[in-house]
Amino acid sequence: MKPSKVLRRCVACKKLLDRQQLWRVIRDHQDGVVLSFGMGRSAYLCPNEDCLDVAQRKKRLQKALRCKVPESVFEVLQKRLIQSNELATKAR
Repeated sequence: MKPSKVLRRCVACKKLLDRQQLWRVIRDHQDGVVLSFGMGRSAYLCPNEDCLDVAQRKKRLQKALRCKVPESVFEVLQKRLIQSNELATKAR
């Protein structure tokens, strides 16, 4: 029997995708808002410029996590996006 995919919805575009294709942002009870690893309330975001922009402008991560998301989290996500775009360009 083939294992089923775990689907999650992007908070910006609302697409339902395999969670491995999305960035995970977590509201941790100790450390505040963290990326990728940890326990706590989670929100998922597509790794693309449009979704990151919508999530920041319309405060979609704040609403999903029910807390203030520091600007530094968006800066780290922006850096990840730039790095993944550079890797994709080099792979061609």
